Amino acid sequence: MINKIDKNYVFEVIKGLMSIDSPSGFCGKAIEYVGGKAKELGHEFAVTNKGCGVITVKGREKGKRVGLAAHVDTLGLMVRSIGADGSIAFTKVGGPILPTLDGEYCKIYTRDGRVYSGTILSKSPSVHVYADNATKLRDEGNMYVRLDEVVKKADDVKALGVGVGDYIAYDPKTVITESGFVKSRFLDDKASVACILGALKAMKDEGAMPRFDTQIFITVYEEVGHGGAPMGEGLDEMLAVDMGCIGLDLGCTEYDVSICAKDGGGPYDYEMVSRLKGYADENGISYAMDIYPFYGSDVGAMLRAGHDVRGALIGPGIHASHGMERTHVNALIETIKLITLYLEAK
Repeated sequence: MINKIDKNYVFEVIKGLMSIDSPSGFCGKAIEYVGGKAKELGHEFAVTNKGCGVITVKGREKGKRVGLAAHVDTLGLMVRSIGADGSIAFTKVGGPILPTLDGEYCKIYTRDGRVYSGTILSKSPSVHVYADNATKLRDEGNMYVRLDEVVKKADDVKALGVGVGDYIAYDPKTVITESGFVKSRFLDDKASVACILGALKAMKDEGAMPRFDTQIFITVYEEVGHGGAPMGEGLDEMLAVDMGCIGLDLGCTEYDVSICAKDGGGPYDYEMVSRLKGYADENGISYAMDIYPFYGSDVGAMLRAGHDVRGALIGPGIHASHGMERTHVNALIETIKLITLYLEAK
C-alpha cells in the first residue's frame, strides 16, 4: 500500500480549485487547472467536446481498462430576471440549501467577461425594518442578489452587461485549520478531485503504476445529473470518487473513507464493492459501508446512459453536504489510500 502521501499537496490542490468559481457548466478554468496538475505529474490530458477533463494514466499490463471519476462542477445560481429596482432574481444551479446562502457574498459573471460582486439576501433583510425578518422563507421567490454597483432601476443593471442566464457563484469560504479540518463549500466534489491528484502524486513519488491503463474523468455537469453520462466507452469498470455522507444512521465520519453499497439509483456492482471492502479490511483503512437514499453519482449517470460497465462509489466523509461543508485530513488520506489500492490491484 502507498504510504507516502503529501497532504500539503492535497491542501494546495483544494485551495487552488476553491479559488476558481465553477458552477455546473461554467468549469473551463477549473478543468484547465486540473489539466495543468495532471501534466506536472507526467500524464496525458485532454478535454472532451462536453468540457470534461480526461487524464490518461499508463498501466503495467493490458487486459482490462478501468476508470476513475470525480466532478469539478459545484452548486451555484443563475440570473433569472432583473427587478424594476435593480435587484437580481436567481434560479438554482444544482441543489444548494438556500437558507445557508442568506448573507453570502457572490460574483456575477456576465456573458461578455465582466465580473461584479454582490450579496445574496432575503427580501426581508433587516431586523429593524421587517417584522418577518426571522421567519420569511428562504427560497428563490423570497431572496435576491444585491449588486455592488450604483443601480436604481433595471436598465442600470442591464447597462452593466448583466442579463438573464449569467452565472452567480458564491464564496466557498475555504479554511484549513491547525487541527486538520478543511472547512469549505464545494468539498463536494473538489476534495475528491484533490484526492485523485494526491493519489497520482503519491504513486509517482513511490515509483508505482496502476496495474491497468486508467482513464480519469473530471466531469462538469454532475450536480445537475448528467456529468458522467458519456463515460464508460471501452472501459470494464468505473470508480466514482465523490463525497461520503454523514448523519442519521450512517456510519461514516469526517475521518473515514466511505464505500457506498447503494444510493438513490440502486445498488453498485457487488463484486467491485466487495473488492474495495476487502482492500480496506486487509490494509487497516478507516472506512464505513453506507447506503445513501438521497444521492446520485457520475457512475449512476453513466449506467443510466446504457454503458455496460461495472461501477462503484467511494469518497471522503463530508459533513453538512450542500451547505457549509467540513472534512478532516484523515478522511482525505484514507480515500487516497483506497484509490491507490484499487489502481494497483495487486
